[in-house]
Amino acid sequence: MKYIFVSGGVLSGLGKGVTAASLGVTLKARGYRVTNIKFENYLNLDAGNINPVEHGDVFLCEDGTEADLDLGTYERFLGETVGLKNYSTVGQIYLSMIQKTRDLKFKGKTVDAIPYIPEEVIERIKAASEGYDIILIELGGCAGEYQNTIYYEANRILKLQEPDNVVHVHVTYFPHPEHINELKSKPTQLSVKNLNSMGIQPDFIVGRASLPIDNKRKEKVAYYCNLSAEDIISNPDLPTIYKLPLIFESQQFASKVLKKLGLPDKTPDLKAWQTMVERIKAPKKKHVCIAIIAKYLASGNDELRDSYASLLEAIEHAVVAEQVELDLRFIKAEKLEDQDEQALRDLHAADGIIVPIGWGSRGVEGKICAIQYAREHRIPYLGLCYGMQLAVIEFARHVAGLTDAHTTEVNPKTSAPVIHAIPRDDKRQTIKGEGASMRLGAYDALIKPDTLVDEIYTKHHAFRDKSKQLVSERHRHRFEVNNAYREQLANQGLVFSGTSPDDFFVEFIELPREVHPFFVATQGHPEYKSHPLAPHPLFTEFVRAAVAQHAGAQTDN
Repeated sequence: MKYIFVSGGVLSGLGKGVTAASLGVTLKARGYRVTNIKFENYLNLDAGNINPVEHGDVFLCEDGTEADLDLGTYERFLGETVGLKNYSTVGQIYLSMIQKTRDLKFKGKTVDAIPYIPEEVIERIKAASEGYDIILIELGGCAGEYQNTIYYEANRILKLQEPDNVVHVHVTYFPHPEHINELKSKPTQLSVKNLNSMGIQPDFIVGRASLPIDNKRKEKVAYYCNLSAEDIISNPDLPTIYKLPLIFESQQFASKVLKKLGLPDKTPDLKAWQTMVERIKAPKKKHVCIAIIAKYLASGNDELRDSYASLLEAIEHAVVAEQVELDLRFIKAEKLEDQDEQALRDLHAADGIIVPIGWGSRGVEGKICAIQYAREHRIPYLGLCYGMQLAVIEFARHVAGLTDAHTTEVNPKTSAPVIHAIPRDDKRQTIKGEGASMRLGAYDALIKPDTLVDEIYTKHHAFRDKSKQLVSERHRHRFEVNNAYREQLANQGLVFSGTSPDDFFVEFIELPREVHPFFVATQGHPEYKSHPLAPHPLFTEFVRAAVAQHAGAQTDN
C-alpha cells in the first residue's frame, strides 16, 4: 500500500480536497486503484448536526454516513463510493479509544495519547485502504493547529515504519497583494516550518494562488523548504475545479509522485475528462435561469454557497451535459415571506425552481409561496427532501382544501398533519441519540409505471432493477408524508409516483403532465449521486424542462 498525506497551511478553505481528488484522478487514469480518507478536527461523531452555514453541506453517503463535503468531492472525482471508512473525526477516534479501554483491549496498560491515538489513526487508514493501491489521506485544518496534531503524528510514525511508501503533499497559499503586485512566498515558508517542527518534511508543495506560481517563487520556496523546484506544483484559480486534474497532468504531478513511491508510471487515459472540461468551456447556445429557494446562506456579512455544495454540483453537471448557459439565483425564503420586490422579481424570472433540503420553521412559508407559484404558473419544479414535504403541504392547502395543512415539525398542533414524524423504529431509521433519529443512507423506491418519474429513470437506464421497477436514492430525513392523507390527496390529482417497496414511505410525487410540464419532488437526495461524467437523470430532465420553459417564454415575448 502507498500512502499520500495531504495537509494544508496558512488558511482554511484552500481546497485540499479538490487538490487530493484531482491528483487521485490522474493516478486512477494510469490504472491504479485509488481511494481516500478524510480526518476532521471536531469532536462531533459526524457532520450531521453541524450548522450547514458554519460547516458547509453535509455529504450523505450510501451507507448513511453524514460526512464532510470533501467526501462528495472525492466521490465525484474518483467515481468511488465513499462511506464511514473514508471519514474520521477526533470525536470518533476518542470515543473508540475510550470504549477500548473499557473493554480491557489494552490489558491494563496506561493509555496515553501518544502513541495510542496516532496508532488508532493508522489503523483507520489501513482499514480504508484495503483493496486499493494508493490511499489519499486528507488532514483537516491547517498545520500547527492543536486539534489535528494526532494526525500529523500518525503521518510521522507511518513514515518511520514504511519510508518508501509514504509521500506528503502540503497545500499552501501564495497571496498576491495588490499594492505589491507579486506572489508572496513567506506564508508558505512559515507553514512548512510548522510541518518541520512536527518531524515532517513535505515531498511536494502545492501552491494555491490567483495566478500560476512562477519559476522565481518556485526556486525561492524550494531553497527555503528543502525541496527541488520541480516539486513545487502550481494550483491557480480556475474557472472550474474540474480543470485541475489537467493542470496537474501538465506539470507531471502524478508521475513525480509515482517516482517517489517507487511505482511505475503509465500513460494516463484522461480523454473523457478532457472532453467534459471542453464542454464546460464551450460557448452555449441555450440559456436557463434557475432559482434555488434557500435558507442556509448568511455567515456574518457574507453569503456562502457551500451549504448547497452537492446541489450546485448536480445542477452544474446537468447544464454542462446539456450545453446550457446557467443563470443561477439564490432567493432567500424569508424574503419571499416578506414579499420583497427583488426576491419576487427573481422568482418570476426563473425558468425552473428548486426547493432543497431544510429543517425547522424559518423560511417555510416563503418556500411554500415559491412552490405555489411554480405549480400555478407551470414553471418546472424540483423538490428535494423538505422540498417534497412542502410541495405536499402546498397542494393540500391550495388544491385539496386542507387550509391548515402543515408538518408537525413546524406546527405540532395542526389539524391536518399531512407531514409527520417517522415512527421511532430501529427497522426504519437510524437512532442517533436521545430524541434524535433519522432515515439515513440508500433505500429502494418502487416506481409507479407510466409516470414521469418512471419515464425519466427508464430513459436514462437508471433503474437499480427495471424488472422490479426499483430505483435507489440516498435519504436524510426525520419526517414523512402521513399515509392517512394519501388517498385524499391522490383523489385531488396529486400523483404518488414512488413509494418504499413496503408502501410505507412516499418517495416521489408529481403532477400529471396534462396539468404541469414538470412538477417532480422526491424524499431522496439525487444530488448526492450526480457525477460530472454522469449527471443525475432528475437534474438532466429538470434542466431540459427549464430550457423548454425559457424558449417558450422567449417566443411569447
